[in-house]
Amino acid sequence: MQDTNRMADQANRMAQQAQERFQTGLEAAGKSFAEANKNFQALAAEIMNYSKTAFDDAMRTWEQLISVKSLDQAMQIQSDYARRVYENHMAELSKLGEITTGMVRDSSKPVEEAIKRST
Repeated sequence: MQDTNRMADQANRMAQQAQERFQTGLEAAGKSFAEANKNFQALAAEIMNYSKTAFDDAMRTWEQLISVKSLDQAMQIQSDYARRVYENHMAELSKLGEITTGMVRDSSKPVEEAIKRST
């Protein structure tokens, strides 16, 4: 009888520990998804801002091209535009890479902390 009670107590402790780990895992997953969502919103905002800026630059360049007086002037405007587009695009890719790296880092922290606590 004493062995049965001891085994039942041990089973109850194990079930309690499993439930606590499951709860901790759920909380960590929730925090992780919240962080990822926040960073996805930042990513979307950054892309939208870049798109608007790039469109505005293209429209300004088009307005300049409409009023050119010579082929040399048109080529210079186009060359300047191509350089700006390339530089802006590379800078934007760098920003997006930083945001994405931060998203992975931030969203994995809650899970890593939960794993450390459970071991």
